[in-house]
Amino acid sequence: MPRTATIERATNETTVKVTVDLDGKGTSSIQLNGAGFFAHMLDQLAKHSLIDIAVEALGDVYIDDHHLTEDVGIALGQALREALGDKRGIRRYASADLPMDETLSHAAVDVSGRPFLVWRVEFTAEKVGTYDTELVREFFQAFAMNAGITLHVETLYGANSHHIAESIFKAVARSLRDALAIDPRVADDLPTTKGAL
Repeated sequence: MPRTATIERATNETTVKVTVDLDGKGTSSIQLNGAGFFAHMLDQLAKHSLIDIAVEALGDVYIDDHHLTEDVGIALGQALREALGDKRGIRRYASADLPMDETLSHAAVDVSGRPFLVWRVEFTAEKVGTYDTELVREFFQAFAMNAGITLHVETLYGANSHHIAESIFKAVARSLRDALAIDPRVADDLPTTKGAL
């Protein structure tokens, strides 16, 4: 059964369409009206998670990139949750340490159905290009809450804010890649003693 989903979201601030294929090869098609750095990060998320991700989004970026970032996070999270179905056979837990030059970031995920974000990250600059670095947390907050995952993110050290953000996206991607994979030994089972996730 294909693990795919498409979510469309329209508000007075944004119009977003997201499609995911959890069993893809990491291809991405990211079309945003602005927020170039964010688009670059979404490319990284797809590439290193092996989730095929397509995003078409228009937002009120004449104000700033906040609404666009948050609403893409919401739609992407909802798409992931829908594509997972009942979560049968997934590995569920995973973590990754991701070095990028002078920076090291750690991400851990539990595809639990219980949304939570722990965020221990400090950026050294307020912007990367024109993109507000505080929006990285806003994206992952929206994503985790709507995907129904527990996500812990920590940057252990780093000096360059571009490297910090990119190492985070890649660490989360590698964690998702492992957590969402089907374990062939228990492909028909749910990874819980509760009987439901």
